[in-house]
Amino acid sequence: MTEPELRTALSGLEIFEGLTEDQLDWLVSVSEPRVLGDGEVLFRDGEEATGFHVLLAGGLVVTKVVDGREEVLTRHSTEEESAAAEEHDGKPSAAHRFTGELPLLTDGSYVATAAASGPATTVVAYPKPVFFEMLTRCHGVAAVLIPVLAWRIKSSEVQARKRATVEALGTLAAGLAHELNNPAAAVARAAQELAPALDRLTRTAYAWGAAASGAERSVLERLAEELDKLPPPEITDPLAQADAEEEIADWAQEAGTERAGLLGSGISDLGLELGWLLERLEGVGEPALPAALDHLAALLETRSLAAELRAAGPRISQLVAATRDYANLDRAPEQTFSVTDGLENTLVVLRAKLAGISIVRKYELDLPELTGYPSELNQVWTNLVDNAAEAMEGSGVLTLRVRAEGVCMVVEITDTGRGIPEDSLPRIFEPFYTTKDVGKGTGLGLHLSYRIVTQRHHGSIAARSRPGETRMVIRLPFAGNAPACAVVDDVPGQSAGEGPGAGATSSTTSSTTSSTVRTTDRSTSSSTT
Repeated sequence: MTEPELRTALSGLEIFEGLTEDQLDWLVSVSEPRVLGDGEVLFRDGEEATGFHVLLAGGLVVTKVVDGREEVLTRHSTEEESAAAEEHDGKPSAAHRFTGELPLLTDGSYVATAAASGPATTVVAYPKPVFFEMLTRCHGVAAVLIPVLAWRIKSSEVQARKRATVEALGTLAAGLAHELNNPAAAVARAAQELAPALDRLTRTAYAWGAAASGAERSVLERLAEELDKLPPPEITDPLAQADAEEEIADWAQEAGTERAGLLGSGISDLGLELGWLLERLEGVGEPALPAALDHLAALLETRSLAAELRAAGPRISQLVAATRDYANLDRAPEQTFSVTDGLENTLVVLRAKLAGISIVRKYELDLPELTGYPSELNQVWTNLVDNAAEAMEGSGVLTLRVRAEGVCMVVEITDTGRGIPEDSLPRIFEPFYTTKDVGKGTGLGLHLSYRIVTQRHHGSIAARSRPGETRMVIRLPFAGNAPACAVVDDVPGQSAGEGPGAGATSSTTSSTTSSTVRTTDRSTSSSTT
């Protein structure tokens, strides 16, 4: 491309309209034209941003790998029909003709990959120093660039919100499927085994009725009533239970029962031993004893299956209720809600990912409810807990603290993971900034959490970290726009959510003091959350 041709092409672009002859002369002199083959990469996601690129001919497709899948973010084209097709969500026409300005302005890396679309794509590159000089020399450039930049940031956040919603629904579905599997399997197994168990119960009832006297039937009736009223054992010793089961089964087999093993497991599961059973069977004669034991075994089997069905039903209902509350289906967007309920529902949804991680809850009692958008805050809790689980890599302690502090509700989510690097801590709330490997994060999770907390709920979010401990501190006003909840003390090792990237950079974690409060303090494994 000759200099006159380049000059004509540049002057016809919206971003360079109105430039003086001298400005155009300078622009041409610093331009670096480049022709790309179809599919040739202009820049890659994660690479250091080195230049501002202007599209003169052909097209560019901008993609990003998210969780192993390559997603098309947008397309830029010099063809009017193609450009018109891409003018979605208010995309400015000028946005088709340049790219790469965002990472240059934020002094970061490219946040996506751009590749040529078509056999003869022509771009002009302007190195980073030239780009900033361009903004100084050519004042009209900024007037076009800034609205496009604002649209791109907004568009990226909208796409991230949609992606976060889809991911949240996927997490919800996966977690629900995993958790429903156990009670559903119990229902299926109990339903399959219940019919033959009832047949055995009927047969043993006839045999027992024929073999027993009235006094002997009263003995077994009293035993059955006592078994019904027994609570589950508070403490179970697997070794002692196995010994009791074997002892009862051996005795029952010698007594002539057909299902000695079933009787042994049924009695020992209740935390009982052979001596307890012999004491309550006094009064049953030796001729009727085998029939009594067979009927008792069948009775225990049937009641055990019924108990499984009774337990599975409420468990399924609990999971469905937690899912409904988590997603806030059929409710107004803004409502009064309990923060701790949202945290608990998040733990249910993420239970599979928290396997092997201990959960410690420190909830102040009698906390007031908040007014806001619980479904959006659930996205915040999910993002923070999910990040904590990833940082702990399957083992560690996740601590959830909720307390009242003046006019604010304070939620702290602490993990014992690897921590946030000292140089990354001040930037974690910036859009597109991520410490994850390329393709494993969009860099918008914490930024969206920041937006939800600060803009939608007028609160603040801050991070404090050192190796082995990362604490996310969220302050939410009880009512209205409470300025105190949007102010975070200057704490060493903290990145404050008063603005993305604000905060100190020391790696030491602050020591904190708080007034004495009544709390629930429970430490449980994630399998019981």
